[in-house]
This record gives sequence, C-alpha cells and structure tokens, in this order.
Amino acid sequence: MVKTTSRRSVAEVWKALRDVKDPEIPVLSLVELNVIRDVQVDNGSVTVKLVPTFAGCPAMDLMRREVREKLQDLGFDEITVDTVASGSWSTDELSDETKQKLRDFGIAPPPLKTEDFRATLALPVPCPFCRSNQTHLESAFGATLCKQIFYCDSCRQSFERFKPL
Repeated sequence: MVKTTSRRSVAEVWKALRDVKDPEIPVLSLVELNVIRDVQVDNGSVTVKLVPTFAGCPAMDLMRREVREKLQDLGFDEITVDTVASGSWSTDELSDETKQKLRDFGIAPPPLKTEDFRATLALPVPCPFCRSNQTHLESAFGATLCKQIFYCDSCRQSFERFKPL
C-alpha cells in the first residue's frame, strides 16, 4: 500500500471543515458553531481540537468521525481529532450570521446571557417564523438537550430555541 501525505495548509483545512455540518443542527457547520477550536498541520499530519457544546454531548463521536472523514478526503493519513476538556463552549460565541441561519431554519437563536441566568431565560423568545414575542415555553427539552420547545400564540407554530449555554 502506498502512503499518501497531504501538504494542505491550515487555511485549506479550515475551509474544508466548513462543510462538516452539526449532526443536530444541519444548517450550521462545526466551524460556524465554534466547536472546532484549533487546527494544526505539521509535515502532512493534521490535528483538530473540538470542544463539546455541553458535557456528555451525544453527537461528539459522530462529529469526530465526520471531521476525520473530511480530512481523509483532503488526503491526510495521519489525523488526530481531540476533544478539548477546558475552555467551555458558549452560545455567546455565535455570530449574528450564524444566529440568522438558525432563524431561517426555524430555530430561535439563543439570547446573550446576562449575569442572572434566570433573567436570561425569562427574556421574550421571538418566533423565528413571524418574529412575534407572544410565545411561551412548551417543554424545557426539544429534540436534543441543547434546545427547548416554544409555541407562538400569534402564528400558532411550535418551534425550538437553542438554549443559552
């Protein structure tokens, strides 16, 4: 078997990783979610560091596997995908563009956290469909642990909100 070694740049790796979608929110990439924290390329090997959105995230194995597959597609043979335990992830890191993608997909983006987390959770949650603030919490947990289910009294649509973490 002939071993191939990729001579890709860090920028090329970051660009390719923009195609790796979050398995629970497929409208966003792992890069857009800021789950990928670091990329290092050295003599044809690549190391990627991921941070989970929360402890025990059930999608981490799938994320690591999909990152590995993308890097294999780029020609890397020596691939390390590490999970970073320090430097917790926060929804406050999401860009305005990323939050708009969530809205367009029908998920209310998380608000910026305030010092009082209860006050953050009490903020109105605008409906991603009609933008009304006439909404209420239906369930503290959505299809995944990182989302909640809300109902809009104006357009009568149920929707999920990405929890502020």
